[in-house]
Amino acid sequence: MNKTKIVATIGPSSQEKETLKQLILSGMNVARLNLSYATHDFCDEIIDKIHELNEELNTSVAVMLDLDGPTVTVGKLIEQKIYLKKGNLIQIYGKERVGDDKTISVNYPNLVKDMKYNSHIVLGDNEVLLTVIDKEEDCLTCKIEEDAILKENMKLISLDCSLQLPFLTEKDKEDILYAHEKNVDFIALSFVTSSENILEVNDLLINLNDDRLSILAKIETEEAVEEIDEIIRVADGILVARGDLGVALPMERIPGIQKMIISKCHRQGKVSVVATEMLGSMEFTSHPTRAEVSDVANAVLDGVDAVMLSGETTIGDYPVETLSMMAKIIESSEDDIDYRDLLDKAMRTEKNDITGSLAYSVTDNAERLRCTAIVAPTITGYTAKKISRFRPVCPIIALSPDEAVVKSLALHFGVYGFQVTELNSFDKVMRQATESLKEFMEIKEGDKIIVTGGYPFKEVKHTNFMRIEEL
Repeated sequence: MNKTKIVATIGPSSQEKETLKQLILSGMNVARLNLSYATHDFCDEIIDKIHELNEELNTSVAVMLDLDGPTVTVGKLIEQKIYLKKGNLIQIYGKERVGDDKTISVNYPNLVKDMKYNSHIVLGDNEVLLTVIDKEEDCLTCKIEEDAILKENMKLISLDCSLQLPFLTEKDKEDILYAHEKNVDFIALSFVTSSENILEVNDLLINLNDDRLSILAKIETEEAVEEIDEIIRVADGILVARGDLGVALPMERIPGIQKMIISKCHRQGKVSVVATEMLGSMEFTSHPTRAEVSDVANAVLDGVDAVMLSGETTIGDYPVETLSMMAKIIESSEDDIDYRDLLDKAMRTEKNDITGSLAYSVTDNAERLRCTAIVAPTITGYTAKKISRFRPVCPIIALSPDEAVVKSLALHFGVYGFQVTELNSFDKVMRQATESLKEFMEIKEGDKIIVTGGYPFKEVKHTNFMRIEEL
């Protein structure tokens, strides 16, 4: 069973229940819904199907909602596609109007105020490049730098100026409330620029009495890269959104930034997810390029917690085949991970506490004794997360009576959660562990497992024992 997790974005190509079932059977751990496109009605349908399939398949696939964030987009156009010629001029207004090849509008009234002369604007995914050459009271005049095609709802990104948008939009607030009401497991925040953005959302969740939702910060701007240490400190995890990040920054910087973020997340014990075009060619072909295979493999070798599929599974022709291919790449690449190196790096930055020390010992002994699995009975998930940080060779089987805790572990490297009736006696935990292992993997007489947790299970708030068992 793979230890690196897979996030699959759900859309028209993958919304049918049978397709979702095949995605789960192929290795999907988290189903992502992008609220830039998905309506609440669509999300209701997918969330219900995931819950049904979890019951049918005895799985714990989690759900992630990806929020819009503070985005500026192009308004309505006179035609579906507008052809722009290099060297021509185009005006951008902050008030709504129907656009053409000479004038367009965006949904941000203060754009003119925020932009400067000779600053640069990108529309879409590096599809339209504009230079500001003049400012009037109500519009910008821009030079078109390359022949391009303009479409409605293209995202506008300023390469030189900071747009003074409020971080939490009214739509985002509504979507967070929706995520809370639907018992969603993860939310991904778009266009995070500072730790204050995360804390603002955290305050909102506190007011909702929601301690279930985990917050992922999407890194898409230069400001976020500069503030990455503080963002990692307050977020539950980081999603490296290479699409918009590759627009805001030179593309050649992205691989180094990706490696840096994975490493920093690992050191701080936070989840890391790498996204965008990982198997992009498989939207329309049944096999990936060699470069894409290397891309996925390198993220795995760096110790990432999860890799993500976007267009490949939302609008692609081969959603199940793509996810199966990603699972194969992960399986092969994990054989080449230097687990000892990851363990030593994690230990060098581990705080001196009981749980951390035991988690290190558990991981070290699991490798030395060639254990089949690590079993972690847990009330909060903390023990399993701590062990995951040390990147053990064998899977971590987390047993918890709380479904929310089980699903909160869906992104963590090597952790597979199982809901159990209760945690009381050690003998009962061992029976539940053996049953879960039989469902999860092949085990045989003589296999060794390590059991670790806090005992008595419901009373102790830190990990205090490690026990090696032979099946």
